[in-house]
Amino acid sequence: MGHPVPAAEAADTSPHTFPDGGTWRTEIPSVEGPEALSEVLKESTRLDVPVHRVSQGSGVWMLRDDEITEMVEACAERSVELCLFTGPRGTWDIGAATRTDSGGAGPRARGHDALAGCVEDAVRATELGVRCLLVADEGVLWTLHRLRTAGVLPADTTFKVSALIGPVNPASYALYERLGADSLNVPSDLALAHLTEIRRASRAPMDLYVETPDDLGGHVRMYETAELIRRGAPLYLKFGLSRAAGLYPYGAHLREQALATARERVRRGRLVLDLLARHGAGGGMSPLGSRLPGELRRFPATEGN
Repeated sequence: MGHPVPAAEAADTSPHTFPDGGTWRTEIPSVEGPEALSEVLKESTRLDVPVHRVSQGSGVWMLRDDEITEMVEACAERSVELCLFTGPRGTWDIGAATRTDSGGAGPRARGHDALAGCVEDAVRATELGVRCLLVADEGVLWTLHRLRTAGVLPADTTFKVSALIGPVNPASYALYERLGADSLNVPSDLALAHLTEIRRASRAPMDLYVETPDDLGGHVRMYETAELIRRGAPLYLKFGLSRAAGLYPYGAHLREQALATARERVRRGRLVLDLLARHGAGGGMSPLGSRLPGELRRFPATEGN
């Protein structure tokens, strides 16, 4: 129709990929237990949605050992990475500041005991076969990384930084990488230029909600998916849901909502993949079963207390 089309600048294209050469992977978030996981796996088969990772938000401490084992085994059968959130967070603690306009310390671990609780969750989960842990505190991340380096946690354990504390500039992104992060969930309201800036400072995999839960902004960026990949690779595409009530901490009282939203997240994934295909941008996906981030930069793990 004669409208000028913005040029895709070569300098804006991320120079990085996953170790397998792929530029993107997929993640279904808020999979809170074995039953929700079963729904995700069934729906992903029905709709032919490839799933690299599923993540849970309530925490290791909200699951029984047999539930964790069931999830580990179900994911192993499908070569899907299972990521569970580590322990106590300030948003569920006694500190009232998290419910003020300032947000206080937010989801970070308050005090020594909360830090110890996160470590306990990490040890318990990895002993049950979990190899990906979600963290929402810099001190927890650094502590778990040091435990991984010391052999207390398995060497192939990966740490994912939560969107609740996601970095918003290149310096903070690179800092989380050096503290031990293997993938980082950036806020979904970052501009495309911000993704390019981050990629000039770090190659650590990025997680980004293509559709964001309301408590994180409710953004829907489906039509930008190809450009998000081009700028942010290596990138996990997260299929969240806006206009859906929160699930954390999950229990049976939220069962129907959890199962319905699990299925709908997979359907949202199908919509995104169809959109990529229509735009001729469906290539570049990592092989299913891929999970490791490749070589990343770290601070010496002997530093600190």
